[in-house]
Amino acid sequence: MLRRQVGGPPVMARQIAHVLHLAEGPHSVVQVLPFSAGAHGMPSSITLLDFLDAPRAVYAEGYGTGQLIESPAEVQAATLAYDLLQAAALSPAESLSWLRSELEDLRT
Repeated sequence: MLRRQVGGPPVMARQIAHVLHLAEGPHSVVQVLPFSAGAHGMPSSITLLDFLDAPRAVYAEGYGTGQLIESPAEVQAATLAYDLLQAAALSPAESLSWLRSELEDLRT
């Protein structure tokens, strides 16, 4: 949540600057999902896990719990939900621009 200030503007500015530093590197892609995208229906944080020698799995994490999901139907549903979130998000270039703008606002 980039809009929910935790620790005040100086802390948020450092956090966003760090995300920008990582996003501008060669190994990261950051996409911001704006509030204007509306409700997304993702009930928890998920990580898609791809393996060389096993089918894709999903690790879902919520408050105080984590779950490895291996059911093909559930993995497919989580993958679709992730893909739809990614499609609704700002592009990587737009996300960097948005982050820079937020950082500037926090510093002024």
